[in-house]
Amino acid sequence: MDETKEEVWYKEGLRFGCRQCGSCCTGEEGYVWVTEEEITKLAQTMKVPRAYFEATMVYMVKDGKKSLRERPNGDCVLLTPGKGTGKGTCMVYADRPVQCRTWPFWPQNLDSEHSWKETAKFCRGCNNRQGRLYTVEEIEEQAGQLFGL
Repeated sequence: MDETKEEVWYKEGLRFGCRQCGSCCTGEEGYVWVTEEEITKLAQTMKVPRAYFEATMVYMVKDGKKSLRERPNGDCVLLTPGKGTGKGTCMVYADRPVQCRTWPFWPQNLDSEHSWKETAKFCRGCNNRQGRLYTVEEIEEQAGQLFGL
């Protein structure tokens, strides 16, 4: 992000505290980009051979980029099935990929206050009073990590 602190709508910071509700891990079709290092770490966390993890949980998208697979309903393959109407939880939460760790500080969610409020409608961690207040610098550092993916 090349805007200065004074120019961004979130100059006072944003409050976020992950509730591990799984809402960001399901829904619309998309990609969860993973690096070779992340694939290795995720396999270790799941206690399965790397080759097995990659063959069952990852697929090649294009230009050598890899993504986690999704279930037919749009859930991430690493999301445990929920009970009833509840969503599941991440099987690898402590070691989740960068793309997951930087949620909700993705550029499209930070575009405008309206975008953030729309995100908060399904992410109970956004604007969570118990969540910590992230500074502009922390938010932009999180958002900047996605550009390497």
